[in-house]
Amino acid sequence: MTLRIDISGLPSERLRFAASPLAELTAMLHVLAEPGHHPQLAGWAGDVWAGLRPELAERLREAEFLWRSSQADFLIPARPRPTLGEELDDVDRIDDKTYVTAALVTTCGSNRIHFAAPSPLTDATARERALDLAQARGARQEAFAERLLADPAAVRARVRHTLEQCAEAFFDAAWTGVVVQLATDLRLKNDLMKRQGIGAALASVSGAVALAPDGDCIIVDKLQDKATAAHGTGVTFIPSVFGSPHLVVVHAPGWQPVVQYPVAEPSPAEPVSLETVTLRLEALAHPVRLRLLRTLARGPHTTSELAHFWELSPPEVSRHLAVLRRAGLLTSRRHGRYVRYTLNLPDLAALGTDLLAAVLR
Repeated sequence: MTLRIDISGLPSERLRFAASPLAELTAMLHVLAEPGHHPQLAGWAGDVWAGLRPELAERLREAEFLWRSSQADFLIPARPRPTLGEELDDVDRIDDKTYVTAALVTTCGSNRIHFAAPSPLTDATARERALDLAQARGARQEAFAERLLADPAAVRARVRHTLEQCAEAFFDAAWTGVVVQLATDLRLKNDLMKRQGIGAALASVSGAVALAPDGDCIIVDKLQDKATAAHGTGVTFIPSVFGSPHLVVVHAPGWQPVVQYPVAEPSPAEPVSLETVTLRLEALAHPVRLRLLRTLARGPHTTSELAHFWELSPPEVSRHLAVLRRAGLLTSRRHGRYVRYTLNLPDLAALGTDLLAAVLR
């Protein structure tokens, strides 16, 4: 499964790498809402929650649907500015219909097609449908959606004020600590873009991001099949220190494509593709293959040894071993006329982590 961004005919200068204070604040808010996704930042999240004034803590909980499960599109700017205030000013310029649609998508955990024309701001039936979807998610979501539809201006002002309070409470200090890392990453990406082209720059973003062979499409390995186009707008890539392991992509119709990617740690492990994870899960789904792996876990074996041990025919064992080899779960080595198979224990042990990374990506 992939998300594809069509960049055919797009000038290279429309592919931009830039830091965004608002996007990084959004990543921090996601960490505070879902610390389990970010065990390396659990200590930071605990310290921030402990130091928050009760009023601000409650404000974060009442609006957390904008950044918890997914990030509202307006929180990941396509045109990053130097300061958080400037980016919030840009958000203020978004019309109510666009803002409300983006907010309802994350609040209701639903497809944006439910909030397309007619708008729930002007159509009673669409409004009831939106409130029903919010109610199904929970009482807090329903209350937030009701306030948003009744008085979008008031909710927008309250969300902005909440984000400004976050700046004072924890963001400004954290931003000072990460801005050097972001600047270093941006220098690397822009230098790669200039010297080696977009393919090299994308490869340095993540192993889950690549340029299609024909150069007309950016392919992002995500747990979804989606497509968007960057014609007339461009694509913005935003590095994030607090975003790992997530790879956030703004791809909705009407929004310029944006990719927020985690700044690589020193000597980062190459992410395993969703295709590989799926292949391995499918390989493990057969009881015979699990039995073979159980034996191989004890040491190398030949096809004949495995067939004898499990009372199977050699051709049947060979077919199952071929599936496991394609999934990268076995290695083989020839000794004279014998081929011995060995369990790829590191990759098998990492499967749970790889699956979680693919899902969270």
